[in-house]
Amino acid sequence: MRLSIRHDTTYRYDDQVRASIQYLRLTPQKSERQHVLSWQLSLPRPARAQIDPFGNVLHVLTLDEPHEAIVIGARGQVEIDEKREAEHDKQSALPFLRFTRLTTADDALREFAALQCGTRRDRTGLIDLMEALHAQMPFKPGATCVDSTAAEAFAGRAGVCQDHTHAFLACARSLGIPARFVSGYLYQGNEQNLASHAWAEAWIGDAWYSFDVTNQLAKPERHLKLAVGLDYLDACPVRGMRRGGGGEQMHAKVDAPPMLLVQEQ
Repeated sequence: MRLSIRHDTTYRYDDQVRASIQYLRLTPQKSERQHVLSWQLSLPRPARAQIDPFGNVLHVLTLDEPHEAIVIGARGQVEIDEKREAEHDKQSALPFLRFTRLTTADDALREFAALQCGTRRDRTGLIDLMEALHAQMPFKPGATCVDSTAAEAFAGRAGVCQDHTHAFLACARSLGIPARFVSGYLYQGNEQNLASHAWAEAWIGDAWYSFDVTNQLAKPERHLKLAVGLDYLDACPVRGMRRGGGGEQMHAKVDAPPMLLVQEQ
């Protein structure tokens, strides 16, 4: 399947921002599952590109002059191998056993993971965990905030894709299974329905396998990966800091332009 993506993020501020810096993880990389045919960023000025500690393409956009808005655009085409269910990686998976503030497993999460998986540390066990988390934490926008932890979302019995992923990571790591946060896009079945999304990957045997708790999907047939990390803060597409500006309004739009999405035969 070939996806054509157009992703625009606009930030507007109540007052003038004196200076800002944005960390952009908006560029996918070639892998066993995805082949990048074309990709470019549209930015207010050139940004410095580098590879971060998790292997993501990171652009650092610095604006030193006063401004009242920032528009960040990403465009490209990526071909997805729908039949490939796992991805291999030369880097060690062991760093993804480490808990973070957002993914710390409290007693409730540890007990839940142990109840669902028992002694199993295989894909079937993690699929059961994924499905149980979905039942325990129904998708509910507004139930949490961007800095809610896995334990808080689990206790509240609701959340969005970020919360589902953090809870899965907390459970998997509590079982001794390396797991990482993934940001990217999910194609939802028609030409106009492409969304920013988050899901998890767990290291089983010698490869990474996907677990999308929100959609109960264990096969990444419609997922395009942008970045990975220990949690949302490591992998979010746009993250920044600024001096001044007062209140902020953010508007993001992601779509697949008509006639540019091709289903391979």
